[in-house]
Amino acid sequence: MKEEKLPLQNPKNQKRRSTTVEGIFSTLEWLIIAFALTLVFIVFEMQAYTIPTGSMADTLKGAHFRLRCPQCGYRYDYDFLPQYYKMPRNTTPREDVHIRLSEPRCPSCGYCLPVGGKMSVGGYYVQTGEKRQVTKGDRIFVLKCIYQFTDPRRWDVVVFRNPLNPRENYIKRMIAGPGEMVEIIDGDVYIDGKIARKPARVQEELWMCVYDNDYRPVNPETKRFNGHVWRQPFRNFRDSGWNLEESNGTVFSLDSPTGQINTIIYNTNVGNDFRAIYAYDNSRYYRNMPICSDLMVRFYVEPDSTGIVGAGLSKYGIGYTGWIDFSGEMVLEKVIDQEHLELKRLRINTVDIDEPVEFRFANVDRQLILEFGDEKLRYDLGLGRGDVGQRRTDIMPEAAIFGTGKLALSRIGIFRDIHYMTYSADSKEREILRAREGESFGLGKDEFFVLGDNSPHSLDCRWWDKPGTGNNGREYRQGTVPRDYLVGKAFFIYWPGPTRPFAKWPRIIPYIGGIKVIHGGDY
Repeated sequence: MKEEKLPLQNPKNQKRRSTTVEGIFSTLEWLIIAFALTLVFIVFEMQAYTIPTGSMADTLKGAHFRLRCPQCGYRYDYDFLPQYYKMPRNTTPREDVHIRLSEPRCPSCGYCLPVGGKMSVGGYYVQTGEKRQVTKGDRIFVLKCIYQFTDPRRWDVVVFRNPLNPRENYIKRMIAGPGEMVEIIDGDVYIDGKIARKPARVQEELWMCVYDNDYRPVNPETKRFNGHVWRQPFRNFRDSGWNLEESNGTVFSLDSPTGQINTIIYNTNVGNDFRAIYAYDNSRYYRNMPICSDLMVRFYVEPDSTGIVGAGLSKYGIGYTGWIDFSGEMVLEKVIDQEHLELKRLRINTVDIDEPVEFRFANVDRQLILEFGDEKLRYDLGLGRGDVGQRRTDIMPEAAIFGTGKLALSRIGIFRDIHYMTYSADSKEREILRAREGESFGLGKDEFFVLGDNSPHSLDCRWWDKPGTGNNGREYRQGTVPRDYLVGKAFFIYWPGPTRPFAKWPRIIPYIGGIKVIHGGDY
């Protein structure tokens, strides 16, 4: 019987298998190392968080409806509150749902979006109207442990453990730190009796639209624009000759003799007024909102070498103007009883201007800011609470644009500042517990004070009615965030409000325009 011999193994094949096995173990080793390093990085350096609620809107958004006004096309977001759908907290439904509670209002044209009503079906009331997708909250990166080496800076957006329930994290804006006295006066923050001004990058994030003239309703005769038909909110003052209908109304043009001032005034009885309203929130409480008098006017202008262009804003019944003389000057003025008092003047170069230039005039945080292209002129109205005269919070501010010569204005808009409230959004009788006007709140060692950007609907240091809970029965003072509860600084939105492209799909498409750095500030 012939003996059958087994074939000898090829040394090259054996070496290949050995190399493959080593490669697999090497890859697994690197994966374990990478996982360990990632774990260390998450625990000690940086971590990703998803925003659960709208207390920091519009800076950071929780679960929300992403809307586009069907009349003017302006995009805005509206809060989703799971408790009104009998869902647990921090829930984002996979299915489309009806918008409940109130009709969202466009922050530009004032159109109130119909959301349907209720009808009886088989003895049960059900919602009618179009269902809409709920977008998940923004996902952010938080730099951890930074506050072990440095104190938070005022206006930083910080993550911290909720003193009333340390098992959950909150996110708010840092307002004050140890040794400071904080007070909220007419929507502004005062530290040790002086107004706390926001850094330019933070301020830019916090401007909120009152009116944007680029967004024009397609059916203005519908009686759903603040309860009436839509009309252009700017109107000519007296015999002024502005043409407000050029290019379908998105351009305001003027052709007048040099020296003849022509003025248009924003009419708050026709357009959105200057109350501290958030399009993100329930519109049912809009009538209870306080008046915000920190405003900005913006437009682009094609200069006339012989003319001027400017804007006017009033606060507490006192007028302020900022204007450009195209011969080469920027001017700031104060206006009382039609008497103009010059505050500041700056020479600028306007010779080489041959295209539209951005013009901005703002009265914010007790300072006037006039910008024309890269040029900027500021005037300090005073840091103290009485430096601008008697405060009249019951007077609706005024906004106007004026000019002479041959001008064309585009991208016209009016914006308001954030306004920190000192009473509940649903009742003026329910005042906040601390930091009210005349009742400065002092912070001790290792104590911090935070506020939410969505002031009417933010549970923050103003409202906490119980001491904070610490270890071993320890308690922290009401209305404060202790240093050892600070988690880190929010600094980047990396995945803003992902949505799904089709029904039943997972939420995989981020809103690219929302990817941004979260700006903070300095003490």
